[in-house]
Amino acid sequence: MVQEKTPWKEFLEKLSVLQWVLTFLLMGVSCVLLMVYLMFTSLWLLPTVYMVWMVMDWDTPERGGRRNEWVRNWTVWQHFREYFPVKLVKTAELNPKKNYILGSHPHGIMCAGAFSCFSTECSGFSQTFPGMRPCLAILAGLFRLPLYRDYLMSAGMCPVSKPSLEFLLSKNGSGNAVVIVIGGAAESLSSSPGVNTVVMKQRKGFVRLALEYGADLVPVYSFGENELFRQVVFEEGSVMRALQTAFKKVMGFAPCLFIGQSWGLVPYRTPITTVVGRPISVPQIFSPSEEVVDHYHGLYMEALTQLFHEHKTHCGLSDSHQLHII
Repeated sequence: MVQEKTPWKEFLEKLSVLQWVLTFLLMGVSCVLLMVYLMFTSLWLLPTVYMVWMVMDWDTPERGGRRNEWVRNWTVWQHFREYFPVKLVKTAELNPKKNYILGSHPHGIMCAGAFSCFSTECSGFSQTFPGMRPCLAILAGLFRLPLYRDYLMSAGMCPVSKPSLEFLLSKNGSGNAVVIVIGGAAESLSSSPGVNTVVMKQRKGFVRLALEYGADLVPVYSFGENELFRQVVFEEGSVMRALQTAFKKVMGFAPCLFIGQSWGLVPYRTPITTVVGRPISVPQIFSPSEEVVDHYHGLYMEALTQLFHEHKTHCGLSDSHQLHII
């Protein structure tokens, strides 16, 4: 029997999700403005010392970061998970003596499923996959923002840059589960309720990286991710879509116009089921040819499609839903 939530519990869950959304949207800029402001006050020494230290610590995000299990286990993340709720599903074991690249789909607006399952312990990743260390790879530019970079690293996130990924796959031992949101900003522009579209036909860099370091590929699909917000989707060729695309090319992320359930920012209470698929065995080839890359890229797309169809009806979709890969 499912226990009914009290109004106080519902409020805590909503508040936990709201702080996550505001952190996603505003914390980076707020940290920069705070540091600039403090420079013109009597506390100028604090930002000065921090900036000196930050320069000395500049490469840490690309050297495995500085994860903090206390932050990953904050109680607020339990309320965050229970709001939707988010569920992590395992279909096969991951060997802690190996390294893996997990391709996460779809991006959605804010990657709520990937964040919950891989950047916190609220969904029980460590219990589900003993011996594995998840690391969600996100926009590298965010790790150049003061204070915000430290917060991101504490959650176990890392830059989605080649030096960072190479370090995790070659110099950080075994048991690394590097999570890459393959579709990225381009996919977020297609995020809309009822849409099952992933951008990856031309995204082959993660496959080449897996071959170079012998890391097995694992498809991951978060059912319900695209249902969290209502987005204004502009048609291809329109002025607004051109502006979004231009902004994405310059800044690395896309400005999406969306609205949520409460206060315009809190996402809809839609269950998210993040299914981790079966590993695709990948040999180590230091200089893989385009043919080899295409072969394993094809295997990955087939595995992702199979994963989608195997679990769609158990995760709230009808049997008629199809996965569109563009």
